[in-house]
Amino acid sequence: MGERMDETRVIQKIETDRRQQVREVLQQVSDALKEKGYNPTFHITGYLLSGDPAYITYHQNARNIIRRVERDEILEELINSYLERR
Repeated sequence: MGERMDETRVIQKIETDRRQQVREVLQQVSDALKEKGYNPTFHITGYLLSGDPAYITYHQNARNIIRRVERDEILEELINSYLERR
């Protein structure tokens, strides 16, 4: 029984770490887009819907940073965050 609880904790820690990574990626990309004068909501949405990295600026390496996570992970985090705040 103790091993199963340890495994559950490890899985929860991995999920928490991954969610944090997605949040950090979104923040870095958003900051880079703002610095260039772009609307982060519009550009990140365009990227998520189309998969076209051209929506994301090269400034501050944002285009490479956003590719560190899968688009579905970003969507999942955005939805989770929205639902948690309601």
